[in-house]
Amino acid sequence: MKNSRTLELMVGLFVAAGMAALFMLAMSVSNLASYGGDEGYKIKARFDNIGGLKVRSPVSASGVRVGRVTDIQYDTEGYEALVTMSIDPQYKVFPIDTSASILTSGLLGEQYIGLEPGAEEEFLIQGSEIDITQSALVLEQIIGQFLYSKADE
Repeated sequence: MKNSRTLELMVGLFVAAGMAALFMLAMSVSNLASYGGDEGYKIKARFDNIGGLKVRSPVSASGVRVGRVTDIQYDTEGYEALVTMSIDPQYKVFPIDTSASILTSGLLGEQYIGLEPGAEEEFLIQGSEIDITQSALVLEQIIGQFLYSKADE
């Protein structure tokens, strides 16, 4: 009788640990676990097409995550997407001529913003706007251009 009680307790602990592991995996995949507050400084960039970029998408430089996308709005005057990024406070050394590109991790992976530092001696500060941007490559547009170019031949 005592053996079966111990076995039931062990199975219960194992199931609880498995559920906790699945919860942590789900939080990690959905980017909710690393969603922080408003620490860091906010910068903005304008793009013609943001593709599948979402709020909480990573912002990286040289493959290192340096921040997150905090807001995406549509500018009705310039007909562009205005993306606000929160850069972690330890990364305060991005020159004012830094460029921002919307990239894709893997062939069909999630989209993120890649920052490429420039060479100026002044740095981006709270509220700065990145002037040099490259919009997302939309796979459907590339395939369409390829098919139309082959049809013209």
